[in-house]
Amino acid sequence: MPFKDLCLALLVIIAWGLNFIVIKYGLDGLPPMLLGALRFTLVAIPAVFFIRRPKLPWFWLLAYGATISFGQFAFLFESMARGMPPGLASLLLQAQAFFTLLFAAIFIGEKLRVYSVAGLLIAAGGLTLIGMGTGAATPLLAVLLVLCAASMWALGNIITRRFGNVDLVALVVWGAIVPPLPFLAMSLWLEGPALIEHSLLNLGWSSVLSLAYLAFVATLFGYISWSKLLSRYPAGKVAPFSLLVPVVGLSSSALVLGERLSVLQCAGGVLVMLGLTVNLLGPKLFGRGRRAVA
Repeated sequence: MPFKDLCLALLVIIAWGLNFIVIKYGLDGLPPMLLGALRFTLVAIPAVFFIRRPKLPWFWLLAYGATISFGQFAFLFESMARGMPPGLASLLLQAQAFFTLLFAAIFIGEKLRVYSVAGLLIAAGGLTLIGMGTGAATPLLAVLLVLCAASMWALGNIITRRFGNVDLVALVVWGAIVPPLPFLAMSLWLEGPALIEHSLLNLGWSSVLSLAYLAFVATLFGYISWSKLLSRYPAGKVAPFSLLVPVVGLSSSALVLGERLSVLQCAGGVLVMLGLTVNLLGPKLFGRGRRAVA
């Protein structure tokens, strides 16, 4: 990979890793459901007027927006509003890789490979340790909510497998027209008109900058750049960079917010990352092992 594209990949990873700190600051001034509604409104408008709708039936576009865009971030924002630290959220959200494997086996009959099962078991042990290490600083409910977010991301991944070759940028932009209304309905129900009015009338610069970052940097810049990389290189060369997202999330949260994980959570995090590595690099490592034995 040329140095220019390597830098672009690292910029995307940094943008996505810092995303969790930005969400934390955004939630300081806006309730979670309202934050989601505003974020995806900014993603969709005005971009939707300049980018053609992907060549997909509306049903599948709605399904994509309802899972990856609405479901994932509704659970994630609510989890962080209830005490989930940003760094730990960036790590636990990567459980989507394992939910994707399980859902693919259940819903579309994909076979689980040996290395995938090994990665699943290792990561499951890590998630168990993280759950055991939760306390007053990290409520168990917040952990469960972020795992729900990961499962919604995984369902979205299964849905996108039906699309074939589709413009990812158009998919992200047009998928963003789905969440604002459900987010707003949830905000009216859970947060109430009074809190919505108070939040909008007292919108501070930290909230405005957080919304701008979430919409334009983490979403539009991130997905446009990632799709360009995937169009130039095999997925096997690009996907491993995603392992750095929780590294950036955890380190930046420690530096900026002073986030510290318990010993059990650290051990669990190491196991989750090891499971991700085994799952992502398994085909290459397994192939080399078989050749060496042969």
